[in-house]
Amino acid sequence: MKAMDILRRVCASLWLPIKTNALFLVAMYVLGVLTEVLTLPAVRGAHVYDNLYLELFLDLYVVGVLLSFLPWWVRRWGRTLLAVVAYMVSMVDVYCFWKFKSTLTPTMLLLVGETDSREAGEFVQSYLSWELLTGPVGWIVALMVLHLLLALGNKQMGRWLRGLKRRLAAARWGRQLASAFVRSRQWLIPVLGLVVMASLLTWSVCSSAGNKAKLCKLMTGRSIGEVEHTLTDRDHAVLYSPLWRLTFSMYANKLAAQQIDRLVEGIDRVKVDSCSFRSPTIVLIIGESYSRHHSSLYGYRMPTTPRQQARERSGRLVRFTDVVTPWNLTSFVFKNMLSLHVEGQEGEWCDYPLFAEVFRKAGYHVTFLTNQFLPQAKEAVYDFSGGFFLNNPLLSQAQFDTRNTELHRYDSGLLADFDKIREAGTLDGGQPGNLVIFHLLGQHVSYKERYPRNRMRFFASDYESWRPELSAKQRKMVSHYDNATLYNDSIVDQICRRFDREDAIVVYVPDHGEECYEEQRGIICRNHSAAIDRGLAKYEFEIPFWIYCTRSYIRRHRDVYRQVVAAKNRPYMIDALPHLLLYLAGISSPDYREAYNVLSPDYDEHRPRMLKGSTDYDQLVDEAGKEVSQYLMGRRSTASIGRHGRGTAWPSPFLKGER
Repeated sequence: MKAMDILRRVCASLWLPIKTNALFLVAMYVLGVLTEVLTLPAVRGAHVYDNLYLELFLDLYVVGVLLSFLPWWVRRWGRTLLAVVAYMVSMVDVYCFWKFKSTLTPTMLLLVGETDSREAGEFVQSYLSWELLTGPVGWIVALMVLHLLLALGNKQMGRWLRGLKRRLAAARWGRQLASAFVRSRQWLIPVLGLVVMASLLTWSVCSSAGNKAKLCKLMTGRSIGEVEHTLTDRDHAVLYSPLWRLTFSMYANKLAAQQIDRLVEGIDRVKVDSCSFRSPTIVLIIGESYSRHHSSLYGYRMPTTPRQQARERSGRLVRFTDVVTPWNLTSFVFKNMLSLHVEGQEGEWCDYPLFAEVFRKAGYHVTFLTNQFLPQAKEAVYDFSGGFFLNNPLLSQAQFDTRNTELHRYDSGLLADFDKIREAGTLDGGQPGNLVIFHLLGQHVSYKERYPRNRMRFFASDYESWRPELSAKQRKMVSHYDNATLYNDSIVDQICRRFDREDAIVVYVPDHGEECYEEQRGIICRNHSAAIDRGLAKYEFEIPFWIYCTRSYIRRHRDVYRQVVAAKNRPYMIDALPHLLLYLAGISSPDYREAYNVLSPDYDEHRPRMLKGSTDYDQLVDEAGKEVSQYLMGRRSTASIGRHGRGTAWPSPFLKGER
């Protein structure tokens, strides 16, 4: 009997959180499932999170446990508050997915924080209508109304159930049923209740433990970059509910705000001693996801860069042969490439000035045209992480005089933006120097979306003879990437054309490389979670890099042109790019370092080029073996060999000398 009492008490304890909060927990469970169904993308194979039902049960059970410890009157108000928050967040989440094709994101939360009362009023007038209730949000509203009606009718329902119990007890069969219930209550119900609840809790805990550990890792990142890198893992945490998505968005904004504060504090500390405006017009073109090994400028079999090759043959485009990126993730590259901080220096990227700030302080008019980093509601965390410091109002004002205001399907849209700015006569603002930054979408996935259909030149059949190991689908993917590369070549050429008659120098650099079924690696895009080996370094970190000088520039700055030609085989990592740009501008600043300027005679060729801050690229190349080194030594002249007796670890064509 004593054992049975203990069993009943344990069973009652396990069921208590549900018993005391039954209506609330059932409604929240239905809300969680309904929200996930309503935010499923309309694509083949889309399905709800595999562990949704068990993990949602576990989360709500924990909430029920916490509520059960509260006094009844506090518990009642606590349930009400939690229900209101859950319904409101779910409605916002579903509405955003319905209108903007995205659930809650950090950028969305950031946009809300920057919205003033006038803009909020205009939003309400534009989007809140009867259509709202007839759309997906209407299901959330209907559930909320049903929950409210059941809660208000709870007492009446209790009286009805007690009356039913009395009527059953009055009937003969009712008395028999009640007698059987009393007998079974002594042992059957406690045993069944304990087995059911213990099994359900054990199952849900075991199946949810992995995702909960990943959520903990995600929500304890020390910086927005660390959080973003965690999300690059294929098996990252699943934010399966609107409340988790809201929590993550708030956390991401908090981390971003910490770095924003440090950057804003540094605005007034930017110092420029003098500026000679050595290069009156500097153009920086930042590409995206550009594999050097798919560029015919670097020896690729398909003619993907005919215009760049023509400019190289003219002698004005100088191709660098040994350039790597510090990261294979856009946002990390942007932070390293736009800040004067260089790998190996003390502090973080946000402790140093952004080079555009220095240019503006020196008297350059800075124009920034981006086809990726403009804030939008459906922006992924990667774009948020890469662009938050560009889009902050104070930092944007400190860096740029002119910006574009909309994104385009194709990069040709940036050319139109530039032409409008030039026609309006606001390109240089009457200042003696002009810095124009183009940030392209380039070959960013999905590749087939990066070029117009009428610009298709390569087809899957073109690869059958020399890529027989690929399937037809894979060859088609490679053709899309090469077509995107060819289209990118035309955009880059058009940018150069717009400055051909000016005293201008153009620097081209992509953020990172890309894999497209190279050497039977079976990888598309990038492999973020893997340790860096030879193949990863080759395809994802080696990048094209070139400097183009107009005829007028070469005539007026022959010394700089000679320095560019002399430096083309030096080992280089693009985190030091700002120091090259400051030199080209003739800016003297306490933050400038000759050792990081690839054109300087004092350039440090032996600076470790650390990939992801952990792997020395040059040591990785040395460890590739004597066979590669001997191959390179036999193919390249002594003049084209960098430190450690080589320029790059893999073959590349000769460069033409100065003409």
